[in-house]
Amino acid sequence: MLGLLGKKLGQTRVYDGAGCLVCVTVVQAGPNRVVQCKTTATDGYNAVQLGFDDQKPQRLTKPQVGHLTRHQAAPVKRLCEFRDFSASVKPGDVVGPSLFRVGDFVDAIGVTKGRGFEGVVKRHHFRGGDITHGAKGWHRRSGAIGQRLFPGTVMRGMRMPGHMGQVRRTVQNLEVLEVRPAENVLLIKGAIPGASGDYVIIREAKKYPRAAVEAAQQAAAEVKAKAAAKPAAKSAAKPAK
Repeated sequence: MLGLLGKKLGQTRVYDGAGCLVCVTVVQAGPNRVVQCKTTATDGYNAVQLGFDDQKPQRLTKPQVGHLTRHQAAPVKRLCEFRDFSASVKPGDVVGPSLFRVGDFVDAIGVTKGRGFEGVVKRHHFRGGDITHGAKGWHRRSGAIGQRLFPGTVMRGMRMPGHMGQVRRTVQNLEVLEVRPAENVLLIKGAIPGASGDYVIIREAKKYPRAAVEAAQQAAAEVKAKAAAKPAAKSAAKPAK
């Protein structure tokens, strides 16, 4: 599975091949340096660890410095491990957005924006209480949350006011519209979690990997070829007058 560490730069609009204006997210997806390559023989599984964004050594913890020194890697701000990395790499290599191609589908993983303490209307989209008919002071509250008799306690998992946002989220099956290796930039259709400047993980879509995309394109091409061949076969079989 292919993957890269990146940084969300913002959102804009571009024209696709059909001339339609599409909203995209601009992601700085590299350069990523290969820090470590794990194998089944040595670590029990196959994985590649990538590092992104240079950092001063004094701003890292001692375990991080020791890990990077042991693998002869430069200090970085972020490390991420991708299992079953399909590209052939070795420690010290530099990879970037050229791992992906236009038309690939990816999953974007990031941390959503923090919204602070919010009520149930904004946090969970509750309806709230009545505005009229004698309702006073209960317009944006949740209503009853417990029981009078059994069990007499608030049920576990009850949706209530609290901290909203700032959680890890994954948006799946986003299409790559443009790849710009010279700028280390990917243009991804749609929105991804996080604010501008936040770190994100871009990986090959689990539900729609490149092999599935190629198979679907091949099947569509075969159907189109058969549809084009039918009129030609009918005209050839029709007797001449």
